[in-house]
Amino acid sequence: MVEIVGRDGQIGVLEALLDRACDGHGAALVLRGEAGIGKSVLMEHAVRAGRKRGMRVLSVTGVQAEVQIPYAGLDHLLRPLRPGASDTGSPYRLALEVLELLGENDAPVLMAIEDAHWLDVSSWETLTFLCRRIEVDRIALIMAVRDGEDIDRRLAAAGLPELRLEPLGAADSRALLDRTAPGLPLALGARVLDEAAGNPLGIVELGAAAGREGGSALLPSALPLSTRVEQTFAGLVAELPPLTRDLLLIAALDDGGDLDEILAAAALATGADVSPDAIQPAVAARLVTVDERYEVRFRHPLLRSALRQQAGAGDRRRIHSALAEVLSHQPERRLWHRASAESGRNEALARELTEAAVGASERQAIAVALAAVSRAVQLSEDPAERGRRQVWACDLAASQGDAVTVRRLMAEIDESALRPADQARLTWIREASLGDSWSGSERLLAYADLIDTIRRDGQPDLAVKAITELALRVYYSSAPAVVRDRFVGVLFALGLDDDDPRLTVNLLQIAPVEHGATGLERLRRLVHRMDLPAGRRMELGVAAFAIGAFDLARDFALSSAADLRRQGQIGSLTKALSTAASAAAALGDTRGALPLAAECIALAAETGQPTWMLGGSLVAALAEARRGDVDAARRRADDAERVLVAARRFPMLALVQRVRGVAALADGRADDAFRQLMRVYDPADSAHFPNYELLMLGDLAEAAVRGGLLDELSPVVSRLVPLAAQSRSPALTVGLAYGRAVLTGDYAAALADDLADWPFDRARLQLTYGASLRRAHRITECRPLLRAAAATFDALGATPWADRARAELRATGETRRKPMDALATLTPQEQQIARLAAEGLSNREIGERLFLSPRTVSTHLYRIYPKVDVSSRAELARKVTSSDVV
Repeated sequence: MVEIVGRDGQIGVLEALLDRACDGHGAALVLRGEAGIGKSVLMEHAVRAGRKRGMRVLSVTGVQAEVQIPYAGLDHLLRPLRPGASDTGSPYRLALEVLELLGENDAPVLMAIEDAHWLDVSSWETLTFLCRRIEVDRIALIMAVRDGEDIDRRLAAAGLPELRLEPLGAADSRALLDRTAPGLPLALGARVLDEAAGNPLGIVELGAAAGREGGSALLPSALPLSTRVEQTFAGLVAELPPLTRDLLLIAALDDGGDLDEILAAAALATGADVSPDAIQPAVAARLVTVDERYEVRFRHPLLRSALRQQAGAGDRRRIHSALAEVLSHQPERRLWHRASAESGRNEALARELTEAAVGASERQAIAVALAAVSRAVQLSEDPAERGRRQVWACDLAASQGDAVTVRRLMAEIDESALRPADQARLTWIREASLGDSWSGSERLLAYADLIDTIRRDGQPDLAVKAITELALRVYYSSAPAVVRDRFVGVLFALGLDDDDPRLTVNLLQIAPVEHGATGLERLRRLVHRMDLPAGRRMELGVAAFAIGAFDLARDFALSSAADLRRQGQIGSLTKALSTAASAAAALGDTRGALPLAAECIALAAETGQPTWMLGGSLVAALAEARRGDVDAARRRADDAERVLVAARRFPMLALVQRVRGVAALADGRADDAFRQLMRVYDPADSAHFPNYELLMLGDLAEAAVRGGLLDELSPVVSRLVPLAAQSRSPALTVGLAYGRAVLTGDYAAALADDLADWPFDRARLQLTYGASLRRAHRITECRPLLRAAAATFDALGATPWADRARAELRATGETRRKPMDALATLTPQEQQIARLAAEGLSNREIGERLFLSPRTVSTHLYRIYPKVDVSSRAELARKVTSSDVV
């Protein structure tokens, strides 16, 4: 084995990673650095070291020509384990399938990925998602990437540990040169070292070239090192037979590495039979290898790029045309080569690419769709169709959060050629993706006008899509009546049927008071419609929360989450989890809310959804405040306030104020709680948010009665009575019942209402009523109320409220012991796993629900059992059941 110069520290890191993986502590690592810095050499060392440890090695090299083909890289990587292609669905579901596939054999696994920056997006997302889920698997995953802005963005989103390779020092550089090009004159060697600047590949290749050709090999010195090394490789290729050079160029332009495929394309390009022996001179020159599966691999990526850059346009098109013919049995790959071979405008081919882009978009392969529609733009003959495709490209880039690409694409559009609907759509995308403001009546009115323009131009589906995307923004913008009415008018003009769920989704978010009553009736009819797509049920959950139908919101969101998990739609799943957690927290169920919020935050972070990360954190804060962890709740509230104020999303400060108000209630500071919560109800306050007035009156009324501030509560209650009559908001109805009870003292009437779906609010009534009876010395009457309240609060995990109920009972002379909460010692994820295990799900089924490997689930259960003092699933189920609400 050749000794690697100057990389002892990095080798130690890699070998430690392999040792940990063999011991069942899987991990991933990214090798980063400029071209030629030594990533491939270290990767080869890791592969050899892995094999010495008995690891099964799976390897692949990213190829630039494959970046548009979903799962091309992953399929190459997994080819030794399975022959078929990957499903083109969700990378997140596929990541779990890969974990299961790797776990079928107990041998440790090393996944070695060279040039990961050239992996297609689907493979990248699958592998990086997998990287974050192998902590207890016998898997090591090493990716080598070249520096660049694109990979910076990818790695920032992936959040994987990195090992950066820096240039070699002077002593190591000299040692490497002496080993690879001995006998160079001192002055010439110094020039090589100066030009290479510590880059190992530069030292090796420029040193070898200098040994052959003298100082002329280092000219012109103004060129970048990578270009000069490419020229060195190109010089080596020039010495090969013409047919071998053709084969190498075909291999460089191919989006696969199959030798037979390359030979067949060469035969078509040259018009003669080509023997497999024709590749042998390149193998002998150590420019490529041909493995046991007859896959051609380049010695270094710079050789591939050198071949592509030096080939003339005519030669590249001729080879792409030959590859397209060879790949007639693979329509998707064939289309890309046909598109690359086309020399001019071709509207028919542009339409084919556009259709391919539609298919890719539907399966969430957005990067593939963007690449296809961008090439379709280049091939377009009709200016209006070209403009429509350019606008769609902007929309696709915006959906990825790539503002730089959006700006570049917009600058290329000839807006004078756009049809009216496309002009309207472009304006909407520009404002939505590049705007720096969240609210504003004029902007929202402009959006409504744009959507109406799209409708009148004959694109109703696009108009519905646009208004649905905007509805939640309207909800959280405290939009005045003129804006709400305009959006409602546009929505009705779309002519949706009364039973169309999209009508309900939009009406309840845009105008929850004005259309709450009819919307609520529709929600109750739709909640049992399991034929609705999971994404639509998620949207209905959001709408149900907007009107304060928390029980319906939770049902819609949880039912959709089950299907969204199975489908691997992580973006929509994050929203469903946020909605379910929000509903649980609003109902006072901290045990249900915290695990859902934790998963929401984790998935939002993994998929780059900062808005839903923030929302999940505020939900977690509300649940933490309810259970008495007020310091954690306040920290989250403070962090959220900084973000919201900076973005001028002032209505959302109502969520912050609710957390602070509930935390103050939990802390026993009722006066402070009332002041915090009243900010939401004060039109002069920056945190004023009319829509949230419907949702949190119960907390305000509790603060008022505990703080002796009923006179200030009374006008708020009076003002909200007509809103309740109009909207029929369940949350407002329940809140008003409690508010009236504390103002009039008639608690019996409020308790007579059906509050089966509102256990926290029922227990709050029981506690407040029981406390008033205790103060009136009506001991016999108050005790059953206080016992019931304490039991419910304990079951919900609302510890401060349960403690208050027990304190009131003690004042009557009755002692009620505080129950032991075994699950309180578990993390939110452990609580989730414990509950699923208690429901009878297997480790595999739990893993599918939570995007974890069965081995990871097993490890968590191994840690959970001693924490809750059980030794079996049956005992765990009894523990969990004893903590749940009956």
